[in-house]
Amino acid sequence: MSHNGLTNGRQTMVVVSTVEGWLALKALQDKHVKLTFSSLGSNEVCDMTVGGHSVSLHYADLKQEMTEEGISQAMDGCFKSCKDGVCTFLLLIQGGHYTKRERRMVEILQAHFGAEAVKYLAVISLEDGKVADRLDDALLELIKTCNGRYCRVTSPAARDELHALLEMVDSMLAENGATGYTESMLTEAEKRSTEDSAMKMLKQKVQEVEEKEQTFKLLVQQQEERRAREMEELKAKHAEERKKEASEKQQYEERREGLEEAVMSHRAMLQLQISPSAADDTKTTSVILLGLSGSGKSSALNLILQRAGNQYSVTESSHGPPQPTSFCERREVFAAGRQLALVDTPELWDEDGVENLQLVKDCLALSLPGPHVFLLVLQVGRFTQGECEMLSHLQKIFGRDFAEHAIVLFVHFDCNQHRPQRIDDYVAGAHTTLQDLIRKCGCRYYELNVSKSQNALSYPQVKDLLSGINKLVASHGGRSYTVRRFSVQELQERKTLIGGRKEGALEGNYLLRDA
Repeated sequence: MSHNGLTNGRQTMVVVSTVEGWLALKALQDKHVKLTFSSLGSNEVCDMTVGGHSVSLHYADLKQEMTEEGISQAMDGCFKSCKDGVCTFLLLIQGGHYTKRERRMVEILQAHFGAEAVKYLAVISLEDGKVADRLDDALLELIKTCNGRYCRVTSPAARDELHALLEMVDSMLAENGATGYTESMLTEAEKRSTEDSAMKMLKQKVQEVEEKEQTFKLLVQQQEERRAREMEELKAKHAEERKKEASEKQQYEERREGLEEAVMSHRAMLQLQISPSAADDTKTTSVILLGLSGSGKSSALNLILQRAGNQYSVTESSHGPPQPTSFCERREVFAAGRQLALVDTPELWDEDGVENLQLVKDCLALSLPGPHVFLLVLQVGRFTQGECEMLSHLQKIFGRDFAEHAIVLFVHFDCNQHRPQRIDDYVAGAHTTLQDLIRKCGCRYYELNVSKSQNALSYPQVKDLLSGINKLVASHGGRSYTVRRFSVQELQERKTLIGGRKEGALEGNYLLRDA
């Protein structure tokens, strides 16, 4: 097979889809997109021209009642019909719904073409009908495996969205090999599959031998049990004395169990007297976001709140620059079985390095019963003199043990690159002061894409960040960080005062509307 997509500008894609997904593609209407459908043997072909790109989509009818072997043969025939151009794979789904049938097709694709096929796989969601309100974990994991190659297409904007898909495919080919998936890769995958089958047969024979050995051991055990019963018969004359001892032991155990039940009942009554609010507080993890103005704290907080429950919005939110934060604010979300409280903050010190004591008290009061974790938010590509001195200021404010409860969060904004630089590579080439900051924070750092072009990657990134927060909290036994400068009572009074101000502001706004 000749794969010369780089020279003639032509690409071919093997479409993995249900019949319904292929019909939805046929129904796509856009005056700027030219779609031509034809037949090639038992397969269907869609020739598509978008913005100078020429793409040929090859589809084999994958019926629901087909066996795995039948689906593999259909995909193989579809691949071999792609005689010209660079060959990749395209998964069609509808409305963000990743069904069991489509998961089965992807599993069969990997089994037949090997794990290498996923490097050349892109996912497209046709969304002219009912759209899912969230992406399930299986689809999120597939998107992560495909390095974020996920695109949504609707009829009104089909041209731009398909053009974005083709740019992702170009980037994929540049990263993984411009020739696309080749016949040599398929031959290697088939060779591995044959070796796996042979290994499976060998394991089956080993299992049969182990089962025979287990049967023999069971027979020996039965013989030993029979000899034990014969021995018990010889000791029958001592049975009465042993029965008496057993009876006395049973009476002792009953008395002991009765005492244990009484103790447990007393503990349960004491626990009922604990206030529900205190019990709920123990299940809350408090996180304070810290950083300089413009670092992306508010953008990161909003994206964490949206993605913590895998919420899936049909219309993406605006990615314009947010307004500067001027006061501390607490936001909450339920994630991973726990209540998560996020506290947004402005800068806690001025240009001369003098701390704002009122803001420090506010953020600590709003983080009660914490704080458990501090998130140091830094913008990728920006590390100023003020951020060089940030850790020193924070240690003066919160204490020298502050870094033991801190995590560094790098925020990506929109950039000219199609794919942002990998965060590990960015850290490896960063300024020594930044590397020293990360080291003092236990080498705990994560990334978060708030850019519209890489929005799909934010789902697994938030999931990884929440997992890192839970691990850090668990490493400290679930205990919060204590700032010795302020007492708990003082912070609780401060929290009550903030709540009163907020209610007063809401009441004032209500009176202004009625005036």
